[in-house]
Amino acid sequence: MAFLVGVLWVQQLAALPSLWWSLLLLPLLGLALWRPLWFMVLFFVAGVTWMSFRAGLILEEDLPRELEGQDLVVEGMIDDIPRRADYGQRFELEVTRAEHEGKPVSIPRRILLTSRAPGFQPHAGETWRLKVRLKRPHGYQNPGGFDYEAHLFRDRIRAKGYVRDDVAPMSLGGEPAWHNINRLRQDLGERIRERLPGNDYAGIIVALANGDGRGLGTEQWEVLRRTGTLHLVAISGLHISLIAGVMFFLARWLWALPGSTVLRLPAPQFGAICALLAASCYAALAGFVVPTQRALIMLAVAMSGILLRRRFPSSQLLAVAGLAVLIYDPLAIMAVGFWLSFAAVAVILLVIQGDRSLKPLVWRLGYIQWAIALGMLPLMLAMFQQVSLVAPVANMLAVPVFDLMVVPLTLLGALWLGIVPDVAGILFQLAAWLLHLLWQALAGLAELSFSQLSQPAPPMWALLCGGMGVILMLAPRGWPARWVGGVWLLPLFLIRPAGPAPAEVWFTLLDVGQGLAAVVRTQGHTLLFDAGPRFGDFDTGKAVVEPYLRASGVRRLDALLISHGDNDHTGGAFSVLRALPVDKRLSSVPETLPGAKQCQRGQSWSWDGVDFLMLSPDDDRTRPQNDSSCVLLVRSRFGSILLPGDIEAGAEKRLVELWGDRLRAEILVAPHHGSKTSSTSGFIEAVAPRHVLFPIGYRNRHRHPHPDVVQRYAERGIRLHDSASAGALEIRLRADGLEVTAYRDWHRRYWYAP
Repeated sequence: MAFLVGVLWVQQLAALPSLWWSLLLLPLLGLALWRPLWFMVLFFVAGVTWMSFRAGLILEEDLPRELEGQDLVVEGMIDDIPRRADYGQRFELEVTRAEHEGKPVSIPRRILLTSRAPGFQPHAGETWRLKVRLKRPHGYQNPGGFDYEAHLFRDRIRAKGYVRDDVAPMSLGGEPAWHNINRLRQDLGERIRERLPGNDYAGIIVALANGDGRGLGTEQWEVLRRTGTLHLVAISGLHISLIAGVMFFLARWLWALPGSTVLRLPAPQFGAICALLAASCYAALAGFVVPTQRALIMLAVAMSGILLRRRFPSSQLLAVAGLAVLIYDPLAIMAVGFWLSFAAVAVILLVIQGDRSLKPLVWRLGYIQWAIALGMLPLMLAMFQQVSLVAPVANMLAVPVFDLMVVPLTLLGALWLGIVPDVAGILFQLAAWLLHLLWQALAGLAELSFSQLSQPAPPMWALLCGGMGVILMLAPRGWPARWVGGVWLLPLFLIRPAGPAPAEVWFTLLDVGQGLAAVVRTQGHTLLFDAGPRFGDFDTGKAVVEPYLRASGVRRLDALLISHGDNDHTGGAFSVLRALPVDKRLSSVPETLPGAKQCQRGQSWSWDGVDFLMLSPDDDRTRPQNDSSCVLLVRSRFGSILLPGDIEAGAEKRLVELWGDRLRAEILVAPHHGSKTSSTSGFIEAVAPRHVLFPIGYRNRHRHPHPDVVQRYAERGIRLHDSASAGALEIRLRADGLEVTAYRDWHRRYWYAP
């Protein structure tokens, strides 16, 4: 635990600690040998040192600034199964050589690439020569949102980019499939799909066979998420334990049959060796992801007890497994699977410890599922702000079907693929049929109105209270006052995020890349101005806006305003409408938004002492779409905010003529992302903002904001902010003044690019 705390402490820092910490290890070891209590400090410092060292090695591979956006020629091996992206193929490349203008350069060892070339079909294990353009990892940074930069850092990817199509990729050959585990995984997945053409459950069968879950549809992921059964479609610790257990008992029985064999090696020891080999092979098919690492290490510790003929306490087993995982890969703590897998095992050990009940097996399995759901409650709220209330029932149905039928059929089918493919096809079809039957029940549970509980992420002290409550409620029978644990859980549900006071305005310009999504909150109301872009199956309404609103405690929108019809403003709107009830819908293109009304100049309303006034558009529908954007002025006695959408010079001139000094606002969202066709001098003089916000994407292809626009604002002493470098920008208009906060500043971590 001390080692874990040391690793965790480093993960909260904006810069890595110095490795001079390591000089404390020897003195602390001497103190620990003298007074064992010092072992806690020793392991804490060891965790800090080890995490700093391993993370520092990854940071040393950062892409040099001068090579961003430059044409590079790289050679390397495709390091994982390529996946279909919205526009082509996406794959990871293990770089062996890189050149810029004919000269060797140093770039990160692992890079993430996208290719749109129609004839380029890469396979894992192949070596290619490619012309690419790269940039540093950069993702959206918003409260409650997914940290994509942390995800890339955990995977040791320090640059991403795309393959240029002006030079054809050149294949440099590849090793046979059996020489590369990822190539074997890809070939296995393709052959399974050939045996299940058009089957809705082929993606799940492939995921169980090779750990590649990217073939599941969006609706399937949603059903699994809402029912708390996501862990079943990955090669998880549960599946590995099942395979190891079956192999252990089978190998032990077969080894003991001749009789003489046990004289050379005891049957339990032979069974342990075979169990480890089988589990290792199955984990390899998953690419040794964190849950399989934990399961393998834990299994190795358990089997070492058999091999050494010693018995280890289960709590010691779990602790050793955790320590070993962190030594092997300290970045494992950045994966949700690390916390969920260890927490689930800890809960199971807690509830079965000393259990001598004679109740039926079904009852005991049901109790374990209930205990897991309760024990994981604080973690689920902290990580996802959502908990599946139907998870115990769903897992009671799904776990036996998956682990006793679907997984064995899938593995048997995979074994028969190379011997009798037709038999393998029958086994896969049978597994898919069982999934079809199970899916009806899971889909029904997912559709229940109470299947999900959504709560804002609780503060740390509430999580600690919730953890104490869980321990009390799951304590063994006879423990006094177990019901008090329910009281300890209450802060998880009763503590609400802070909100605006009367007449205050809390404004957030969300980081959605090259697009716009902004949230205006008053004491009792919330307005969303635009919803960001959509790219294929991905949209920022679901990925950014919904998590932010949930983290802020917003459960409904009083108004959704879509300024105009461009994708970078309206792409996420439909996801928002599916996720939250919306009372009022306004747009300059109401035909594109169900139930929307036309926004028009002169519309106004007041919420909690804050006035909202629509300044544009007028009735002229012949103007360009950008100039027809809804322009909203938010005014309170503490200041004003102007949101002009994508208006350009012509619309700006009309606004100045119509409204004059009434355009004045302390906060201005730059028209059209800072395009050179907007932010005219007359408009800036009329608004006279103190702060201007540029909603832009990192190294966006439009090169917004334009240097001339930046200069016009800077000449007037206006403070400039942009979402690409600041992340979400939070502005609070309050009685004690105006406060501007950049999310990347107060939430900065050492892996963010400077």
